[in-house]
Amino acid sequence: MGIQSYKKRIEKLDRDYLWHPFTQMKEWGDSGPLIITEGRGSFLKDIFGTWYIDGVSSIWVTVHGHRKKEIDDAVKAQLDRISHSTLLGLTHPLAAELAEMLVRITPQGLSRVFYSDNGSTAVEIGLKIAFQYWQHRGRKNKTKFLTLNNAYHGDTLGAVSVGGIDLFHELFAPLLFDTFRAPSPYCYRCELGKEYPSCRKHCLKEMEKIVSKHHDEIAAIIIEPLVQGAAGMLMSPPGYLRGVRRICNKYGILMIADEVATGFGRTGKMFACDHENVKPDIFCIAKGITAGYLPLAATLATEKIYRAFLGKHEDLKTFFHGHTYTGNQLSCAAAIASLKVFKKEQTIARMQRKIRVLHKELEKISELSHVGEVRQKGFMTGIELVKDRQGREPFPLKEKMGWKVCARAREKGLIIRPLGNVIVLMPPLSISIDELKSLTRITGQAITEITD
Repeated sequence: MGIQSYKKRIEKLDRDYLWHPFTQMKEWGDSGPLIITEGRGSFLKDIFGTWYIDGVSSIWVTVHGHRKKEIDDAVKAQLDRISHSTLLGLTHPLAAELAEMLVRITPQGLSRVFYSDNGSTAVEIGLKIAFQYWQHRGRKNKTKFLTLNNAYHGDTLGAVSVGGIDLFHELFAPLLFDTFRAPSPYCYRCELGKEYPSCRKHCLKEMEKIVSKHHDEIAAIIIEPLVQGAAGMLMSPPGYLRGVRRICNKYGILMIADEVATGFGRTGKMFACDHENVKPDIFCIAKGITAGYLPLAATLATEKIYRAFLGKHEDLKTFFHGHTYTGNQLSCAAAIASLKVFKKEQTIARMQRKIRVLHKELEKISELSHVGEVRQKGFMTGIELVKDRQGREPFPLKEKMGWKVCARAREKGLIIRPLGNVIVLMPPLSISIDELKSLTRITGQAITEITD
């Protein structure tokens, strides 16, 4: 079968049977999809042999690049032993060894690891642990959560309940539990009408007002540390995260840090909480944990929280939660290998120069006439496109400006995705400086050609 015939067959199968995430399927068939068949380093190859820079790490998961030998070898070796066995009533070496490694690298005080499959489940587990903890402590009224506007914590119902992006979540409102909502630290479009830094983090003061009034009802504050990713790479101002921790301490509520997107080097440190030395009570990680190889997530908790679940069988203090593939051996093998690569190659230290190069390249993009703001923390970048720069007027949704820019970038050999009018760049941590410059150059060209 020739390439063209094979491509048509795959397109037909896709069109006839697949339902893609976050995709309007009526429009999906308007143009032929890009069919990926191979990856290597920072690049993806399509069915015709054309290579593209993977500018979003295959949706924020690839860390050391595609086909990293050490991780390939670890997964292959594990295949020769066993691919999966349950953690319900059994254990295995890799789950235990990885748990120790995670406790050593995550913020101080976290001591227990509960595995699951993805970011949404990691968050669901964190919410349920926080709720049940207070029930065991006799604080029956502490059943609610405080979250932020523009928050995104996943797509399962508990995670959606603590989300704050109407585009994704409003339709499901009848299915969700009530939460308290604090203003988002979105300084470019401050919902309180303030300007940073003269605002003195007024959004944090508004959060404390809510907490001071309702702390007897609030089990936990859940937050994406430093960067609200799916909202458009919104960066909180310095000291904001530390301020949230202070509020939690002052009013006796738990802090859940959702580092699904920000973890494993994306912000320039291993975890975003490390930038302000914040120690959460519950910690959710996924995405980069296996360096983009296999599904795995973990929810970590402090020893104090863990011990509240200990008791006799008849006390019913057990955490009644689990997943079929909890602690899957292949996934754990990939995660362990990835953490060893972090250490061996000094990935975080070697990133620092690349972060500075990225910042310098982004300065050029920030001068483009339809770029309102460029936001960067480490390798997490959001480029907000605007119709009118001076008035910060956004492009209308129907113009699909973000999608058009990304489509033009693809024509030039770069795969990126938009979040509305925000162009997201999040390459693998292993990307070379030359590749990084190509990524930003193509992005700038695509923005100019589409918006001007």
